[in-house]
Amino acid sequence: MHPTGRLELATILRSNEQDYFAAHTLSANQRKAWRAIVNCRTAALGGHVECCDHCGLMRHLYHSCRNRHCPKCQTRAKEQWLAARGRECLPVPYTHLVFTVPHALNGLAGSHFRLITDILFDSSAATLLAFAKNPRWIGGTPAITSVLHTWNQKLERHLHIHALMPSGALTEEGQWKSSRRGFLFPVGALSNVFREKFMDALKQARQDGKMSHEVMSDLAWKKLLQALRKYEWNVYAKQPLGGAQQVLEYLSRYTHRVGISNERLLSITDGQIRFKVRDPIHPEKKRIEQITTEQFINRFLQHVLPQGFKRIRHYGLLANCHKKAKLMQCRLALNLPKPDPHVIEEVQAFMLRVKQLDLLHCPNCKDGTMCHTEIIPRPPWRNQLSTGPPR
Repeated sequence: MHPTGRLELATILRSNEQDYFAAHTLSANQRKAWRAIVNCRTAALGGHVECCDHCGLMRHLYHSCRNRHCPKCQTRAKEQWLAARGRECLPVPYTHLVFTVPHALNGLAGSHFRLITDILFDSSAATLLAFAKNPRWIGGTPAITSVLHTWNQKLERHLHIHALMPSGALTEEGQWKSSRRGFLFPVGALSNVFREKFMDALKQARQDGKMSHEVMSDLAWKKLLQALRKYEWNVYAKQPLGGAQQVLEYLSRYTHRVGISNERLLSITDGQIRFKVRDPIHPEKKRIEQITTEQFINRFLQHVLPQGFKRIRHYGLLANCHKKAKLMQCRLALNLPKPDPHVIEEVQAFMLRVKQLDLLHCPNCKDGTMCHTEIIPRPPWRNQLSTGPPR
């Protein structure tokens, strides 16, 4: 339990570790994420000792795990991402779009995760690129940032892409052309094109032998295609308000979010976990979801991403192969100055800016400064209790 008494994900994993590991087989990445979360900000990761130069107060500070699945380690990662992206954001209106695939694909996504998510990324981006290229809508190349989420509020599998793009594009002549309508693209047409591009890519993957017939027989494949055709494929679009910084703040809510935050966890009693979820009928309200501890951990672990998987990807003007040159063209077309150089912010300055917390100010006497006096070494793996050595 957290010192404030609040239930944390690390507490749930740590207290159920022995029983869960005895009954389940975890992948290497799941074990790595589990180990990182339960060891985060504990002596297992090492740290240092600080002492006040005025009153002599001593405190032990332990390192963070920095794992992307840990709910305690995303704030600074998000702020660093914001600082880097701030140099790429243009002072024009932006539109937020969400591309969701039917749940009929959940089983295939479980066995062929990289394949299905790659198709989801590429087909959603290709849809936006095609619409932007059409002179009827804009007639140029847009800048697209796409973020994958694999969960819903109840931690069930729910594959969808959050895409953010400016309501305009760069033409081949190097001019910036804005959307002439009050909306970016018609969502009905977007939905239809997205579905066809996804289905075509899925069929091609099947033909290329990228799907194991042992996992999906010809009969199961035929039924899957029928199920995918039966559902409506909806693309959601919303235009965020504010300037460039507000646009980035808006997107950062999605870029560094994990399956569940510690703030949503309420209690664990008699093997049952209670946590808050958004009411589907009244999104502004919350309701309580209760499931067994085993179900909760199962749901959380299914969202641990494979090693090296990129859940934030860029397309169009932001593609890495020509991003610097294309953004320079955009700035020239919009008569913008060069962006400020990217400076990595120190932890002390970061905490003071984000949480108005001076890490070096003594919390006891209020007058002294906390000084490093001793390094706490990271113990060898054989002395750590949680999940053993890395595999």
